[in-house]
Amino acid sequence: MASLSTRCIAEGVGTLLLVYFGAGAAAVTLMLAAGSNPATPFNIGIGQLGGLGDWFAIGMVFAITIAAVIYSLGRVSGAHLNPAVTIALAVTKRFPANETVGYVIAQCIGAACGSLLFALTVGMNAVTVGGLGATAPFPGIGYGQAILAEAIATFVLMLVIMGVAVDKRAPPGFAGLIIGLTVGGMITATGNITGASLNTARTFGPYLIDSVLGGPNLWIYFPIYIIGPIVGAVLAALFYDRIAAE
Repeated sequence: MASLSTRCIAEGVGTLLLVYFGAGAAAVTLMLAAGSNPATPFNIGIGQLGGLGDWFAIGMVFAITIAAVIYSLGRVSGAHLNPAVTIALAVTKRFPANETVGYVIAQCIGAACGSLLFALTVGMNAVTVGGLGATAPFPGIGYGQAILAEAIATFVLMLVIMGVAVDKRAPPGFAGLIIGLTVGGMITATGNITGASLNTARTFGPYLIDSVLGGPNLWIYFPIYIIGPIVGAVLAALFYDRIAAE
């Protein structure tokens, strides 16, 4: 097994790529919409493709990136790429508790670096117009509703991870593809509810770099993306252990 520092580097790089391409695709969607609509975090869904088409496109970018990272770096670190996944695996004793903080810090640093790199690549419009793809609950969605939506979507994601990646009985070779497609599906389904984070680090990166570079200040919503994903992932892992033991 690789050293903890090597595995943390892999987690950081993987999460960097996830945010650079995935959240970057959300930012680009807002930038494309800015030509005909005032760009706000809520314009996705009325942009170039309209309706769920925008979210499907964004979801597929996340899906492909996640699959690529799992197949390339999964053998190094497990490719958690998500604090909720790491915490759920630690709660069910499948990941060392004393390494959890290191993984979570690496994921958050990687996410912030991904957002910063995207801003440097695209320019300030990525920040001021695209908000670096930051997530926020859409108009009419209350705080509790947003937490519930994030928890349910992450529950599905973690349940799939348990079934295709964690369970030794799973057929080999398909985990990266199925996990990526699950993320893409959950983003398409819940994007217009919460922005479909499912991942505390994915939201943290754009929030932090937006704050540094003068983008939107959305920190009031950050607890949604801590509580929802972590609760959903932990419940899914515990549920899977219960039913798989039968």
